[in-house]
Amino acid sequence: MKRFLLAAVFSALSLGACAQPASSAQSSDASAKSSSTAQSDEVKIATPAITAGTSEARVRDALTKLNPRIGIDRIGPAPFPGFREVVASGQVVYVSDDGRYLFQGGLLDIDKRKDLSEAAMSKVRTEVLKAMPVSDRIVFAPVGKPKHTVVVLTDIECGYCRKFHSQIADYNKLGIEVQYMAFPRAGIGSPDFQKMVAVWCADDRRKALTDAKNDHVVAMKTCANPVTMQHAAGTRMGLTGTPMILTPDGVMLGGYLPPEALQQRLDQLDAEHAARKGA
Repeated sequence: MKRFLLAAVFSALSLGACAQPASSAQSSDASAKSSSTAQSDEVKIATPAITAGTSEARVRDALTKLNPRIGIDRIGPAPFPGFREVVASGQVVYVSDDGRYLFQGGLLDIDKRKDLSEAAMSKVRTEVLKAMPVSDRIVFAPVGKPKHTVVVLTDIECGYCRKFHSQIADYNKLGIEVQYMAFPRAGIGSPDFQKMVAVWCADDRRKALTDAKNDHVVAMKTCANPVTMQHAAGTRMGLTGTPMILTPDGVMLGGYLPPEALQQRLDQLDAEHAARKGA
Protein backbone atom coordinates (compact mmCIF):
# COMPACT_ATOMS: atom_id res chain seq x y z
CA MET A 1 0.00 0.00 0.00
CA LYS A 2 1.43 3.38 -0.97
CA ARG A 3 1.26 6.26 1.48
CA PHE A 4 -0.28 9.50 0.22
CA LEU A 5 -0.40 11.65 3.36
CA LEU A 6 3.34 12.02 3.75
CA ALA A 7 4.46 10.50 0.48
CA ALA A 8 7.47 12.76 0.30
CA VAL A 9 8.98 11.43 3.49
CA PHE A 10 7.12 8.27 4.53
CA SER A 11 8.26 5.15 2.72
CA ALA A 12 5.99 2.11 2.59
CA LEU A 13 6.75 -0.60 5.13
CA SER A 14 6.52 -4.22 4.04
CA LEU A 15 4.78 -5.94 6.94
CA GLY A 16 2.68 -8.62 5.30
CA ALA A 17 3.46 -12.00 3.87
CA CYS A 18 1.88 -11.47 0.44
CA ALA A 19 4.15 -9.74 -2.03
CA GLN A 20 1.32 -7.94 -3.83
CA PRO A 21 0.45 -4.68 -2.02
CA ALA A 22 -3.04 -3.34 -1.53
CA SER A 23 -4.39 -0.84 -3.99
CA SER A 24 -5.37 2.58 -2.69
CA ALA A 25 -7.78 3.23 -5.55
CA GLN A 26 -11.17 4.33 -4.33
CA SER A 27 -14.40 3.78 -6.28
CA SER A 28 -17.16 6.36 -6.50
CA ASP A 29 -19.59 3.73 -7.72
CA ALA A 30 -22.95 3.99 -5.97
CA SER A 31 -22.96 0.27 -5.20
CA ALA A 32 -19.73 0.67 -3.27
CA LYS A 33 -21.29 3.41 -1.19
CA SER A 34 -24.45 1.44 -0.54
CA SER A 35 -22.48 -1.59 0.63
CA SER A 36 -20.47 0.23 3.25
CA THR A 37 -21.42 0.11 6.91
CA ALA A 38 -24.38 2.12 8.08
CA GLN A 39 -22.20 3.52 10.85
CA SER A 40 -19.32 5.95 10.32
CA ASP A 41 -16.39 4.39 8.48
CA GLU A 42 -13.96 6.41 10.58
CA VAL A 43 -11.99 4.49 13.19
CA LYS A 44 -12.36 6.58 16.32
CA ILE A 45 -9.79 6.34 19.10
CA ALA A 46 -8.97 8.74 21.90
CA THR A 47 -6.17 11.18 21.06
CA PRO A 48 -4.50 13.28 23.79
CA ALA A 49 -5.11 17.02 23.68
CA ILE A 50 -2.19 19.18 22.53
CA THR A 51 -1.47 22.47 24.31
CA ALA A 52 -0.54 25.47 22.18
CA GLY A 53 3.10 26.55 22.38
CA THR A 54 4.42 23.12 23.34
CA SER A 55 6.83 20.93 21.40
CA GLU A 56 3.90 18.69 20.52
CA ALA A 57 2.05 21.66 19.01
CA ARG A 58 5.09 22.72 16.96
CA VAL A 59 5.52 19.20 15.64
CA ARG A 60 1.83 18.90 14.81
CA ASP A 61 1.85 22.23 12.99
CA ALA A 62 4.97 21.28 11.02
CA LEU A 63 3.45 17.98 9.89
CA THR A 64 0.12 19.59 9.07
CA LYS A 65 1.93 22.17 6.94
CA LEU A 66 3.70 19.36 5.14
CA ASN A 67 0.38 17.63 4.50
CA PRO A 68 -2.92 19.03 5.80
CA ARG A 69 -4.65 15.63 5.54
CA ILE A 70 -2.24 13.72 7.75
CA GLY A 71 -3.91 11.61 10.43
CA ILE A 72 -1.91 11.95 13.63
CA ASP A 73 -2.70 9.45 16.39
CA ARG A 74 -0.02 10.25 18.94
CA ILE A 75 2.68 12.84 19.62
CA GLY A 76 4.79 12.36 22.73
CA PRO A 77 8.35 12.46 24.03
CA ALA A 78 10.83 10.39 22.06
CA PRO A 79 13.12 8.01 24.00
CA PHE A 80 15.99 10.44 23.34
CA PRO A 81 16.25 14.22 23.94
CA GLY A 82 15.29 16.91 21.47
CA PHE A 83 12.67 14.93 19.54
CA ARG A 84 9.01 13.93 19.67
CA GLU A 85 7.77 10.46 18.77
CA VAL A 86 4.87 10.60 16.30
CA VAL A 87 2.48 7.85 15.25
CA ALA A 88 0.76 8.93 12.05
CA SER A 89 -0.77 7.15 9.08
CA GLY A 90 0.21 3.75 10.44
CA GLN A 91 3.87 4.65 10.86
CA VAL A 92 6.25 5.93 13.54
CA VAL A 93 8.53 8.88 12.87
CA TYR A 94 10.64 11.20 15.01
CA VAL A 95 10.46 14.97 14.66
CA SER A 96 12.70 17.54 16.34
CA ASP A 97 11.05 19.64 19.05
CA ASP A 98 11.25 22.73 16.84
CA GLY A 99 9.49 20.90 14.00
CA ARG A 100 12.42 21.28 11.60
CA TYR A 101 13.85 17.78 11.27
CA LEU A 102 12.15 14.44 10.69
CA PHE A 103 13.53 10.95 10.37
CA GLN A 104 11.95 7.54 10.00
CA GLY A 105 13.30 4.14 10.94
CA GLY A 106 13.11 1.51 13.62
CA LEU A 107 14.46 2.73 16.96
CA LEU A 108 16.18 -0.01 18.93
CA ASP A 109 17.13 -0.02 22.61
CA ILE A 110 20.32 -2.06 22.43
CA ASP A 111 20.58 -2.74 26.17
CA LYS A 112 16.98 -3.97 26.41
CA ARG A 113 16.97 -5.44 22.90
CA LYS A 114 13.62 -3.79 22.29
CA ASP A 115 12.14 -2.19 19.19
CA LEU A 116 10.80 1.07 20.62
CA SER A 117 9.10 2.11 17.39
CA GLU A 118 7.13 -1.14 17.32
CA ALA A 119 6.19 -0.63 20.98
CA ALA A 120 4.74 2.79 20.11
CA MET A 121 2.85 1.37 17.16
CA SER A 122 1.48 -1.48 19.30
CA LYS A 123 -0.19 1.01 21.64
CA VAL A 124 -2.11 2.56 18.74
CA ARG A 125 -3.02 -0.86 17.34
CA THR A 126 -4.43 -1.83 20.73
CA GLU A 127 -6.72 1.20 20.73
CA VAL A 128 -7.81 0.62 17.14
CA LEU A 129 -8.66 -3.01 17.87
CA LYS A 130 -10.65 -2.01 20.96
CA ALA A 131 -12.71 0.28 18.72
CA MET A 132 -13.59 -2.61 16.37
CA PRO A 133 -16.40 -4.81 17.80
CA VAL A 134 -15.66 -8.53 17.99
CA SER A 135 -19.22 -9.09 16.73
CA ASP A 136 -18.10 -7.56 13.41
CA ARG A 137 -15.33 -10.15 13.01
CA ILE A 138 -15.60 -13.66 11.60
CA VAL A 139 -14.48 -15.93 14.42
CA PHE A 140 -13.17 -19.48 14.24
CA ALA A 141 -12.84 -20.71 17.82
CA PRO A 142 -11.51 -23.96 19.29
CA VAL A 143 -13.60 -26.28 21.41
CA GLY A 144 -13.47 -25.09 25.02
CA LYS A 145 -11.63 -22.05 26.31
CA PRO A 146 -9.02 -20.71 23.86
CA LYS A 147 -5.38 -20.72 24.96
CA HIS A 148 -4.58 -17.86 22.61
CA THR A 149 -6.46 -15.36 20.45
CA VAL A 150 -5.20 -13.66 17.30
CA VAL A 151 -6.76 -11.05 15.03
CA VAL A 152 -6.02 -11.64 11.36
CA LEU A 153 -6.61 -9.01 8.70
CA THR A 154 -7.38 -11.04 5.61
CA ASP A 155 -8.15 -10.81 1.91
CA ILE A 156 -10.04 -13.53 0.05
CA GLU A 157 -7.68 -13.41 -2.97
CA CYS A 158 -4.32 -13.42 -1.14
CA GLY A 159 -2.44 -16.71 -1.55
CA TYR A 160 -1.01 -16.77 1.97
CA CYS A 161 -4.41 -15.80 3.38
CA ARG A 162 -5.86 -18.85 1.66
CA LYS A 163 -3.03 -21.03 2.94
CA PHE A 164 -3.62 -19.79 6.48
CA HIS A 165 -7.35 -20.46 6.23
CA SER A 166 -6.81 -23.93 4.78
CA GLN A 167 -5.21 -24.79 8.14
CA ILE A 168 -7.82 -23.12 10.31
CA ALA A 169 -8.79 -26.43 11.93
CA ASP A 170 -5.15 -27.00 12.91
CA TYR A 171 -4.91 -23.58 14.57
CA ASN A 172 -8.10 -24.32 16.46
CA LYS A 173 -6.84 -27.75 17.56
CA LEU A 174 -3.85 -25.99 19.14
CA GLY A 175 -6.25 -23.81 21.14
CA ILE A 176 -5.85 -20.71 18.97
CA GLU A 177 -8.95 -18.61 18.31
CA VAL A 178 -8.81 -16.72 15.01
CA GLN A 179 -10.78 -13.50 14.62
CA TYR A 180 -10.83 -12.32 11.01
CA MET A 181 -11.16 -8.70 9.93
CA ALA A 182 -11.55 -7.68 6.30
CA PHE A 183 -8.84 -6.00 4.27
CA PRO A 184 -9.67 -6.04 0.53
CA ARG A 185 -6.28 -5.23 -0.98
CA ALA A 186 -7.71 -4.01 -4.28
CA GLY A 187 -9.38 -1.07 -2.53
CA ILE A 188 -12.83 0.17 -1.60
CA GLY A 189 -15.40 -0.45 -4.33
CA SER A 190 -13.28 -3.03 -6.17
CA PRO A 191 -14.62 -6.48 -7.12
CA ASP A 192 -12.53 -7.87 -4.27
CA PHE A 193 -14.23 -5.43 -1.90
CA GLN A 194 -17.69 -6.40 -3.18
CA LYS A 195 -16.95 -10.10 -2.64
CA MET A 196 -15.81 -9.41 0.91
CA VAL A 197 -18.98 -7.41 1.55
CA ALA A 198 -20.96 -10.41 0.31
CA VAL A 199 -19.07 -12.65 2.76
CA TRP A 200 -19.74 -10.33 5.71
CA CYS A 201 -23.41 -10.05 4.68
CA ALA A 202 -23.94 -13.79 4.31
CA ASP A 203 -26.24 -15.63 6.70
CA ASP A 204 -23.32 -17.96 7.52
CA ARG A 205 -20.25 -15.77 7.35
CA ARG A 206 -17.84 -18.55 8.34
CA LYS A 207 -19.01 -20.78 5.49
CA ALA A 208 -19.07 -17.86 3.04
CA LEU A 209 -15.48 -16.92 3.90
CA THR A 210 -14.33 -20.51 3.45
CA ASP A 211 -16.21 -20.77 0.14
CA ALA A 212 -14.77 -17.48 -1.15
CA LYS A 213 -11.21 -18.56 -0.32
CA ASN A 214 -11.80 -21.79 -2.22
CA ASP A 215 -13.18 -20.02 -5.31
CA HIS A 216 -16.69 -21.28 -4.65
CA VAL A 217 -19.62 -19.06 -5.51
CA VAL A 218 -20.84 -16.73 -2.76
CA ALA A 219 -24.17 -15.02 -3.34
CA MET A 220 -23.54 -11.34 -3.97
CA LYS A 221 -25.48 -9.18 -1.55
CA THR A 222 -25.06 -5.97 0.42
CA CYS A 223 -26.02 -4.86 3.90
CA ALA A 224 -24.79 -2.61 6.68
CA ASN A 225 -21.32 -4.07 7.16
CA PRO A 226 -17.91 -3.26 8.69
CA VAL A 227 -15.68 -3.95 5.66
CA THR A 228 -14.85 -0.31 4.91
CA MET A 229 -14.15 0.44 8.56
CA GLN A 230 -11.99 -2.65 8.97
CA HIS A 231 -10.04 -1.67 5.85
CA ALA A 232 -9.47 1.76 7.39
CA ALA A 233 -8.39 0.12 10.64
CA GLY A 234 -5.81 -1.98 8.82
CA THR A 235 -4.36 1.11 7.17
CA ARG A 236 -4.24 2.94 10.49
CA MET A 237 -2.45 0.00 12.11
CA GLY A 238 0.31 0.06 9.50
CA LEU A 239 -0.79 -2.83 7.30
CA THR A 240 0.83 -3.03 3.89
CA GLY A 241 0.06 -6.65 2.98
CA THR A 242 -2.08 -9.58 3.98
CA PRO A 243 -2.43 -11.57 6.10
CA MET A 244 -1.54 -9.43 9.09
CA ILE A 245 -1.57 -11.37 12.36
CA LEU A 246 -1.97 -9.42 15.61
CA THR A 247 -2.43 -10.20 19.25
CA PRO A 248 -5.41 -8.43 20.90
CA ASP A 249 -2.94 -6.08 22.62
CA GLY A 250 -1.50 -4.87 19.32
CA VAL A 251 1.65 -6.95 18.93
CA MET A 252 2.23 -7.63 15.25
CA LEU A 253 3.30 -11.20 14.57
CA GLY A 254 3.87 -10.63 10.86
CA GLY A 255 2.34 -12.48 7.94
CA TYR A 256 1.61 -16.16 7.49
CA LEU A 257 2.89 -18.50 10.20
CA PRO A 258 2.24 -22.28 10.24
CA PRO A 259 0.09 -23.47 13.17
CA GLU A 260 2.96 -24.80 15.32
CA ALA A 261 5.12 -21.73 14.68
CA LEU A 262 2.26 -19.40 15.64
CA GLN A 263 1.62 -21.40 18.81
CA GLN A 264 5.31 -21.19 19.76
CA ARG A 265 5.37 -17.43 19.18
CA LEU A 266 2.25 -16.92 21.30
CA ASP A 267 3.61 -19.14 24.07
CA GLN A 268 6.82 -17.10 24.00
CA LEU A 269 4.90 -13.84 24.34
CA ASP A 270 2.97 -15.26 27.31
CA ALA A 271 6.25 -16.33 28.98
CA GLU A 272 7.78 -12.87 28.42
CA HIS A 273 4.67 -11.22 29.87
CA ALA A 274 4.77 -13.47 32.94
CA ALA A 275 8.46 -12.72 33.43
CA ARG A 276 7.81 -8.97 33.33
CA LYS A 277 5.02 -9.29 35.90
CA GLY A 278 7.27 -11.32 38.18
CA ALA A 279 10.22 -8.94 37.91
